[in-house]
Amino acid sequence: MKNISKYQGIIPAFYACYDDQGAVSPERVEALTKYMIKKGVKGVYVGGSSGECIYQSVEERKLVLEHVMKAAEGKLTVIAHVACNNTADSMELAAHAESLGVDAIAAIPPIYFHLPEHAIAQYWNDISSAAPNTDFVIYNIPQLAGVALTMSLFKEMRKNPQVAAVKNSSMPVQDIQMFKMEGGEGFVVFNGPDEQLVSGLAMGADGGIGGTYAVMPELYLKIKEFVEAGNLAEAQKIQYAADAVIYAMCECHGNLYAVMKEILRIREGLDVGGVRKPLPELIPEDMEQVKKCAAMIDEAIKAYC
Repeated sequence: MKNISKYQGIIPAFYACYDDQGAVSPERVEALTKYMIKKGVKGVYVGGSSGECIYQSVEERKLVLEHVMKAAEGKLTVIAHVACNNTADSMELAAHAESLGVDAIAAIPPIYFHLPEHAIAQYWNDISSAAPNTDFVIYNIPQLAGVALTMSLFKEMRKNPQVAAVKNSSMPVQDIQMFKMEGGEGFVVFNGPDEQLVSGLAMGADGGIGGTYAVMPELYLKIKEFVEAGNLAEAQKIQYAADAVIYAMCECHGNLYAVMKEILRIREGLDVGGVRKPLPELIPEDMEQVKKCAAMIDEAIKAYC
């Protein structure tokens, strides 16, 4: 049986880290990694949506992962999202990730063209074959990828012994239950939507991977602690507080990741740069709202942590 304990916890999605000219910054990647260790999270999910992967080159994505692994020093579970919109680049990233010793690789399905299930399965299995000694995580995010992980596709992928988990970012919590039941003992399912971590954990998710975890990890760590203790009432209060922050952050003109990076700078003195076009940067009119969001995080941590 695979070691699933390394996946059972709060795993923030890692933000893209750029220098002042917009290039990937190895120094800022390492600083963000060390921040994650300091906060006590279980691991990091590198190169996904929060990592702005679709706007980065293969070489940039390799550079990011190399410096995450360097700074992590084995103190974090590292899951590397390696999917590109073609098989060859995805396999190259998968092989590179395995060479660095990551705990798992992950992939969304191919986007834009609506491929039949057998083609999606082939794509994922080809990627997995490039990292034959590494766990494979299916990333189910139908609202962005345009295709959902159906039970028939899931059953086909379960024939691959390296398929160890699903990162489930579909909104129905029932999907977590279905993948847990079909996956069987030792199969891992991560809750994806940050706004429903409590319900995802209650339904059986082993842990969570989330884009807003890194900007307020204390809240999500406390949610998991309360759920594990059976105190759903307290967990719900914190979930509501975290959700209020998320909704407030989404009111800005700038992209959500731009907002969260600015909050990290305000609250933690951690500068990881801006976002890459075509994602919209913050505008001056956003700053009052961003500061309000930072204050909301401070208040929630003081109240619940």
